Amino acid sequence: MIPRVHKRGSHTFGLLNYLYGKGTHEEHVDPHLVAAWDSFAPDPGRDSQATKRQLQQLLDQPVQALAESRRPAKHVWHLSVRAAPDDPVLSDEQWGEIARRMVAATGIAPAADESGCRWAAVRHADDHIHIIATLVREDGRRPRLNNDAKRSQAEARLIEAEYGLKQLSTGDGTAAQRPTSAERHKARRQGRERTAREELRESVRGAVTGARSEEEFFGRLAAAGLLIRKRKAPSGDLLGYKVALPDDRNKDGEPVFYPGARLAPDLSLPRIRERWSADSDQISSTDTPGSASPNSPSAARRRTATAAWVAIGVVEHCDDAVAAAYIAATGEVLDALALTSAAHTRSELREAAFAFERASRSHVRAVRGHDRALRQAARDLVHAGPALGRGEDGATTAMAIDMLFFLIAAAAHWHAKKGHAQQAEAATRAAEHLRNAYQPAAAQPLGVLYQRGRRLSRPVLLRQTVLLRDALPRLAEQILAEPGWYALAATISEAEAAGHDPAALLSDAAESRELGTAESVSDVLVWRLRRRADLPADATGIPKNRTVKNPATVRPATARATTSGRRFGEQAPGHTR
Repeated sequence: MIPRVHKRGSHTFGLLNYLYGKGTHEEHVDPHLVAAWDSFAPDPGRDSQATKRQLQQLLDQPVQALAESRRPAKHVWHLSVRAAPDDPVLSDEQWGEIARRMVAATGIAPAADESGCRWAAVRHADDHIHIIATLVREDGRRPRLNNDAKRSQAEARLIEAEYGLKQLSTGDGTAAQRPTSAERHKARRQGRERTAREELRESVRGAVTGARSEEEFFGRLAAAGLLIRKRKAPSGDLLGYKVALPDDRNKDGEPVFYPGARLAPDLSLPRIRERWSADSDQISSTDTPGSASPNSPSAARRRTATAAWVAIGVVEHCDDAVAAAYIAATGEVLDALALTSAAHTRSELREAAFAFERASRSHVRAVRGHDRALRQAARDLVHAGPALGRGEDGATTAMAIDMLFFLIAAAAHWHAKKGHAQQAEAATRAAEHLRNAYQPAAAQPLGVLYQRGRRLSRPVLLRQTVLLRDALPRLAEQILAEPGWYALAATISEAEAAGHDPAALLSDAAESRELGTAESVSDVLVWRLRRRADLPADATGIPKNRTVKNPATVRPATARATTSGRRFGEQAPGHTR
């Protein structure tokens, strides 16, 4: 059940006219009163003798009884209460009782207080009611409405439990402002997938991703085609900004501007500057195997996979403020990946970024600076440009998605431990979208490795089987029974040919995180080994018969990292638990 306190107004009749009207799209059906301050209040919906003007005059009587100088300028209070889509249809009597509880909880008409404000609850749809009240009590005083929104949310949680409705999470004030009904209707009329507010939030998040200065940020906003207004102090210092879509106009034909803080709390100019203040020491990008250039899309994706892997341990084990910074930076990486990935993964990655936006903020204040590696990864992705959906670009995209899935699972776990229900749910939804994006990204590179593994000679496969059983005795039989074993066998061969100790690599990759809940352990190990051994993610260009390098060039396996957080077992995003 979702209660929402709307902006206060000054026209009682105007709101009644809307509540009892047909709606902007003829969506209001049978508008009628379900409860009011007085059981004899007229109902213009079902009483042919009653009028909206009569109801308005009765609601406004306490206001009109005051001297004009004492009347509040905004005296109309409006609360809507909406049931969840899966909830049963409630009766008028049930909605009436809910209305009475809401006005009591918020301070409009406290229980057993005969001098409370006048109010009326109108139902014009199966799933919600609107409560209108005038903000002068019968005794001429003003109601105490401190934290009315929070109190309505708390009462909604109690109502859900008592009525057996879907249990929703109470917000913590860090969520982005929801689009209004008017904004949603406008978007539908204009054929937009999302409201102007949501489109602007996505565009601004994309512009700030990896940016290091105001000039770069505002340059990206302009390049995205947004209209920009800057707010400056008399000294000339920049205080804030607003943005608008060129084709989003009000009734007077003027652009509708939104301040950054109204798009999301972390998109205000002061909060954005916190990111830049920690970027004084820049991280230089280095070349990576399988990439023609250190600034190529595939190189940026490989660095992203490495940064995400390191970040998992930070989120699981570090100070809360540092973990919060890494989680916030994860949102930037998702934004950047969605902006630059190929068409067959872009839609799901965009949805993952859109969902994770809610998980990137909480009341735990992030200490910026520690997250520099992830922010650098986001910047690398943006500056490397769009990636192809095939070859090393496509395969490193799958690798990056794989690692980001684990990072977002760790973020969901972290939020759940802190009691951040909305953020944990948002991270879980983002992980599901990453699962969907992983499947098309990984299909081609894993298919190539599978075929390469099938072509390995029988003696080589037997030798690798023995190696697997020695290195991972508890997992070996499960891996050997999986179709992905052949892709792993091909990867082991490549790692050995590159001069690595495959047994040490396998042991290190398996012990770094729990694998017991993975549906395909072999798929998980493929990406771990290819990243740890610096093997190209795409195997199409690798000769089938590579010779082992000089033993002197063999590099030791990377240091093992154990974790105590076992709730989120590692698995390829395409698999279910």
